[in-house]
Amino acid sequence: MKKICVFCGSSMGTQAVYRKKAVELAQYFIKNDLTLVYGGADVGLMKILADTMLEAGKEVIGVMPKNLVEKEVAHNGLTELIVVETMAARKEVLIEMSDAFIALPGGFGTLDELAEVLVLDQLHIIEKPLGLLNVNHYFDHLEKFMRLGVQEGFIRKEHFENMMIHEEAQVLVEKLKTYQPIAMNKWIKDIKEESK
Repeated sequence: MKKICVFCGSSMGTQAVYRKKAVELAQYFIKNDLTLVYGGADVGLMKILADTMLEAGKEVIGVMPKNLVEKEVAHNGLTELIVVETMAARKEVLIEMSDAFIALPGGFGTLDELAEVLVLDQLHIIEKPLGLLNVNHYFDHLEKFMRLGVQEGFIRKEHFENMMIHEEAQVLVEKLKTYQPIAMNKWIKDIKEESK
């Protein structure tokens, strides 16, 4: 794993711990010579991550649709800024160029991005790990929703368990290294049997 994509908020959040943990994640990347791939913004937690990496002379690649670049929210100091046409294209490029994914707290954009990775992994379109950095218990309710999906038969247990969740950046990244893709043929066969 060399390039890790981080999905996170364009806002700072209400608690200082969100900024603190974003800095800690960037510092872990710096220490382990990892490249940050992210949404390219110069605001919110995205800015904190990028600035911390850049101040240490590390590589930061941003991907942003041109309408947001035109709104002047793009970070001008990145190693590379890739400008695309649409939000969908942004996700496609982020996913294609990254080896793994981490979600920090964020809003609908973060939720959209992590859901896209979960679905693509489930369908074996990609085979890349995803982890949630559960700062300040931010993802507790999302985890509860997913567990309910497992309980009610809408989310397969093995797919849920293949997503890593932890409160500490170092532990989470180490867990990402243990990722093993789930065999698709078996669960497709299972859902066909269930539908008879």
